[in-house]
Amino acid sequence: MRKLLLLALVVLVGFAFIGRLYYLQVYDSASYNPLNDSAVRKVFTYPKRGYVYDRNGELLVANQPSYDVMVIPREVEEFDISEFCALLKITEEQYHKTLDRARAYSPRLPYVFLSNLSKEDYAFLQEKMRKYDGFYIQKRSIRTYRKTIGANVLGDIGEVNQAIINKDPYYSKGDLIGKQGVEKTYEKILRGTKGIKFIQKDRFNRDLGPFKNGEHDTIAKPGKDITITIDSKLQEYGELLMTNKRGGIIAIEPSSGEILAMVSGPTYNPNLLVGRERSKNFNKLYNDSLAQPLFDRGLQAMYPPGSPFKTINALIGLQEGVVTPQDKFRCNLGFNYGNRKMGCHVHRSPADMNLGIYESCNAYFANVYLKIMNKYDSPAKSMDVWSNHVKSFGLGNYLGNDLSVGQPGKIPTANTYNRAHGEGRWYPTFTLSNAIGQGEVLATPIQLANMAAAIGNRGYYYTPHIIKEIQDDTIPSKYTTPNYTSIDEKYFEPVVQGMFDVYNKGTADMVQIPGIEICGKTGTAENFAIIDSVKTQLTDHSIFVAFAPKDNPKIAIAVFIENGYFGSRFAGKMASLMIEKYLKNEITRTDLENFVLRYSLEHEYKKPFSGEPFGINRETILDPISDEEFEALQRKKRRIDSK
Repeated sequence: MRKLLLLALVVLVGFAFIGRLYYLQVYDSASYNPLNDSAVRKVFTYPKRGYVYDRNGELLVANQPSYDVMVIPREVEEFDISEFCALLKITEEQYHKTLDRARAYSPRLPYVFLSNLSKEDYAFLQEKMRKYDGFYIQKRSIRTYRKTIGANVLGDIGEVNQAIINKDPYYSKGDLIGKQGVEKTYEKILRGTKGIKFIQKDRFNRDLGPFKNGEHDTIAKPGKDITITIDSKLQEYGELLMTNKRGGIIAIEPSSGEILAMVSGPTYNPNLLVGRERSKNFNKLYNDSLAQPLFDRGLQAMYPPGSPFKTINALIGLQEGVVTPQDKFRCNLGFNYGNRKMGCHVHRSPADMNLGIYESCNAYFANVYLKIMNKYDSPAKSMDVWSNHVKSFGLGNYLGNDLSVGQPGKIPTANTYNRAHGEGRWYPTFTLSNAIGQGEVLATPIQLANMAAAIGNRGYYYTPHIIKEIQDDTIPSKYTTPNYTSIDEKYFEPVVQGMFDVYNKGTADMVQIPGIEICGKTGTAENFAIIDSVKTQLTDHSIFVAFAPKDNPKIAIAVFIENGYFGSRFAGKMASLMIEKYLKNEITRTDLENFVLRYSLEHEYKKPFSGEPFGINRETILDPISDEEFEALQRKKRRIDSK
């Protein structure tokens, strides 16, 4: 009986082994992954990253070859370290630190030991790599930016960190990924797909050849090319105008929502963030706390919108039936309502809607706003109705665009004031600054440009976007679907006429462009900062929004210049120049152009740090650059014109 039991046990174990082997080799062979096989070396092949073109087909971003020295720590054997370090132009200390990091990452997986070798270094090193076991050279491509513009638009690529690797298994140590701009937003389209080759090794860790005749190998698939909506010539001109200034310029095609220009000042050459110097240059840009060149002011800076916001209050007043274009309100150099006071400038009085817009009368819009706030049975109800109208223009949210960064701005609701003052304990006059785009209202330049596009379209806008075409693919439908405001089309014409008269007889009559019917609105936003624990008024911001032509507009624009003083001083001139450049491809108002290029605002930006007294008079704001600097800008301008 014992013999039979032992025999049965042997037979059962034998069948179990046979069954398991049969399962692994027949049924489960498909689950075998050579990536997990330590007897197989893996060599990745990197795809060509997709090219980026502007709306006119000009190549903006291409590729250039790059070479990385890779290491597999457990395969490293003794060799002359000093000679190796001399070849790589690193110290022995750097060698040991990097190798230790590679071992900590994984003893058996490839690790980028040194990235971005030059062609010359690669050619010299390649001949000697056979002497250094465990090291090999891997070819890949890095970006080259064909123009020195649009750093905030195009972005850059950099090495992935561990958090990205943990989140997306596609990436491994040393891989590159889009970090900002278009490179980040369209990373999965531009990057392509890595290929991989499996090399069989023997027990002495020597390469024998392709594993299983290469049946598990895959080839790299190149990334797709994309065309973006930016007009590179207009972008370059906008960046020229922004020289020595800080702020943002956003230009949009109203009929499509395509972003024509997206200028942030100050800017930088995108090629600074390419190659072995990337980290050093990035840190330098990042630590420039005064200029903040990495901060995209067109998308991220939230400012009081100032007087351009008055157009929205006019439209809400018409929609809510609390005012007609003919209603007039008196202005005695401002508006007084109890203990609430709001100043204004000299102009005719009383003012109807047309004069209120083109003369930017604070008293007129204070009256309109209070009528809106008093329509319903409670300030809270009126505030929420008003807030919903404003938000229908894309203000107070992220717009749903395809840009890599942004801010939502701020449009207050009843709850905003309930939290600040207590429910039922605030009145419309508490919120009066909203009438003129101050107070709790904040907006980004892209939101203001989109607002101008919605007014130019008489009540709708397309979601602003940067993508125009994707190779062998279509762009998302949300970019081709109109978004309608809560204002009926019939109410837009009086506001459009008022904006048209801003140029003809109002606050921007000195920045007209011959032959172009432009509708615009100037703005001056109060600017405060906390300096030495004291709230201090700095030079006001200069704001301008516009669209042109008046009917069926081809461009809508917002210009915001920090510390630029009143709206037509800098922002209005720059908006007019950008419109003429886009529509006529020439500049006839060279007087405006020369003014913008000649005067710098850098001294204004240094005041909080220099101890120089603050002021908002003409003498303190107009600081001419040297004749040599001005001529250099003129030469740059001529190069732009000649393209």
